Amino acid sequence: MTAKSAPVLDELSQSANAYGSAMGETWKSMAALSLPIPALSALQSEYLQQATQLWNDSLQRVGSDKPNGQTPGHRLHDRRFAGEEWAQNPGAAFMAQLYLLNARTLLQMAESIEGDEKVRQRIRFAVQQWVEAASPSNYLAFNPEAQHKALETRGKSITQGLLHLWHDVQQGHVSQTDESMFEVGRNVATTAGSVVFENELFQLIEYKPLTDTVHERPLLIVPPCINKYYILDLQPDNSLIRYAVQQGHRTFVVSWRNPDESVAAKTWDDYIEDAAIRAIGIVQQISGSEQINTLGFCIGGTILATALAVLAARGEEPAASVTLLTTFLDFDNTGVIDVFVDEPAVQSFELNIGGHSPNGPGLLKGQQLATTFSFLRPNDLVWNYVVGNYLKGEAPPPFDLLYWNADSTNVPGPMFCWYVRNTYLENKLKTPGALTVCGQPLDLGKVKAPAFVYGSREDHIVPWDSAYASTRVLGGKKRFVLGASGHIAGVINPPAKRKRSHWTNDKLPATAAKWFEGAEEHAGSWWTEWSDWLKPHAGQQIAAPASPGNRRYKPIEPAPGRYVKQKA
Repeated sequence: MTAKSAPVLDELSQSANAYGSAMGETWKSMAALSLPIPALSALQSEYLQQATQLWNDSLQRVGSDKPNGQTPGHRLHDRRFAGEEWAQNPGAAFMAQLYLLNARTLLQMAESIEGDEKVRQRIRFAVQQWVEAASPSNYLAFNPEAQHKALETRGKSITQGLLHLWHDVQQGHVSQTDESMFEVGRNVATTAGSVVFENELFQLIEYKPLTDTVHERPLLIVPPCINKYYILDLQPDNSLIRYAVQQGHRTFVVSWRNPDESVAAKTWDDYIEDAAIRAIGIVQQISGSEQINTLGFCIGGTILATALAVLAARGEEPAASVTLLTTFLDFDNTGVIDVFVDEPAVQSFELNIGGHSPNGPGLLKGQQLATTFSFLRPNDLVWNYVVGNYLKGEAPPPFDLLYWNADSTNVPGPMFCWYVRNTYLENKLKTPGALTVCGQPLDLGKVKAPAFVYGSREDHIVPWDSAYASTRVLGGKKRFVLGASGHIAGVINPPAKRKRSHWTNDKLPATAAKWFEGAEEHAGSWWTEWSDWLKPHAGQQIAAPASPGNRRYKPIEPAPGRYVKQKA
């Protein structure tokens, strides 16, 4: 050990003491939970062994001084610590490795806890949140990359980071992109069309044909009401809406209103009767077609399926086909979102915004929803931007999808409370006759239209096996297709990009796992698979309409319309 190594050794010791003390307190807290003694002993033994090896490796690197005076570290695979500054700073490199060891151990402890699955799930989620928040990369005092940039810019990065922080405090959320670079109707949601109907819940957009002829049966798309519809129309080259129009489908889309206090009392029945069912009827009237093709995305698919079941109970079958994208009908496995849903939580919502309090119904604020979804992936959607925006003073680059993600939407309290109680909490939607909607006993099995059901393999919001479960609920002939990636990126995957892959299997065994065992993987987008499936259900080709709407439903304003521009 040389004289030059002494300060480095002291820095390592300080890092070890700081993290050792924190880990000791965390061990006490975790050990107090229902962790089996053999599992706890094994984890302790493994942890001490790995920590000792880590300390010895760090001492070896400190002892092997280089001629240029730098103490060598080694690159970590975790992208938070992959920068050169982490490798060249022994204290920071050791702290990062010790943090990763601690994180792995804590998560293993959380996995080993015995008890009720709901409790275990919540403990795992809480530990994951703590682990991500505790990363040394999130703090200026421990982040050598941010420190180096501060020195390199003579403090300008710190000043810029504080300005970014103040801007985000004022706007109420962490900036994930440069929102000033986008404007709805100018460079996102640009597919040409017209609003042909509106009420207090939605506008109906009819898109301008891009072909000389169109299929006689139009396509109605019902997007999620907890987001803006233009996730399906971000840019011309990744727009599912534009793709459908290019395939010769006369396309209509529900553009949900961003609710304010004037519609805070709206219920689930209102969204079914006055929105989904109303939209279906108007598309039938405008097109003159008795049957139409329908598509629902996420909760939009749940709303669409519910509306079709209500109509089926009334003896009506308006759908020639149903497409459900990453949609729950069976809420048996709701993934990580389940940690937020239990009887006390639902009762709290009902008391505060559901109309059960003296103040009457209220709104579930869009920012509350957006924050919840962001913390489902805290590294990617929270801490990544804390480090970049505030510690390094970097402006996030423009990204249309993240602009959409930040464009939050309110939800009426009674509608939300009915939904979360009867689906996420009690899972009644799939059970015939368990619910009454719009005066009708609900049975999704009475929806006999052919169904194309899509799931995304890495979806953390609608696990793909839950999307697959819809094939056991609907009553018609079904086809299931699985796409790569997550809830949004898996859906928005245009063929021209030649990205990712998808899986098909003509059989529908009892479980999703069995389906996957017999599935065949194909390169590229699932959109072509869907287009080929939809075409036979769309009817013959007829001349494209010369103008949108009809005599009763005349154009009100150009797409994308006013509703989608309303801010929460």
